[in-house]
Amino acid sequence: MRNWKRVTSILILCVCMMALWTAPAFAAERVLQYGNRGEDVKALQTALIDRGYLNANATGYFGHLTLAAVKNYQQDSGLVVDGKAGPKTMGALNESDSVAASAGISNQDLYWLARIIEAEAKGEPYEGKVAVGNVVMNRVKSGIFPNTVYGVVFQYTGSVPQFSPVANGTIYNTPQAESVRAAEAAYGGVSVVGDCKYFFNPSKAKGTWIVNNCSFYKMIANHAFYR
Repeated sequence: MRNWKRVTSILILCVCMMALWTAPAFAAERVLQYGNRGEDVKALQTALIDRGYLNANATGYFGHLTLAAVKNYQQDSGLVVDGKAGPKTMGALNESDSVAASAGISNQDLYWLARIIEAEAKGEPYEGKVAVGNVVMNRVKSGIFPNTVYGVVFQYTGSVPQFSPVANGTIYNTPQAESVRAAEAAYGGVSVVGDCKYFFNPSKAKGTWIVNNCSFYKMIANHAFYR
């Protein structure tokens, strides 16, 4: 009887050990921060590069450049600025992808959005750059303008383009990092001018039609925005 109990105990122990050996191991997602290395850091860097926040290669090492990029993204996204990529920061990065996908935004849209922001708002504060992007995106979604960023940017009224950079060629200038960031923000749904669809610089143009037919919303640096 004793031998039987002993054999039974050994068998149970073996079964338990086998279960432990064969059970899959799931690594908990870690909070990424300065000094970390790994594929998860590389994925974070790739996301930041795609959004214009990191002007460097995805190396898999969380250094000073990645730290600054994370902080800039957190600030623009209204998150706690601590330089750590935890669940909220990573969730915001993933959410911006989902918003863009659900809105049918393409890489070509972002390409032209960044360029019209650079051309129209170079020298303007970051908020002013996002605002220009908002105007373009509001037109895309309006149903009364073309339904792509390219279509909005290159729309003509008669022989006159809606946006002067199309006429003077600055639409083809390469955007700086801040313009790309602003495009990404507007692209992902960040709004600073509500449903405004028009803007102009009062020091350079009278904007007669806009003033007579639209409601003033706000000034951001040199641009007046109307809805």
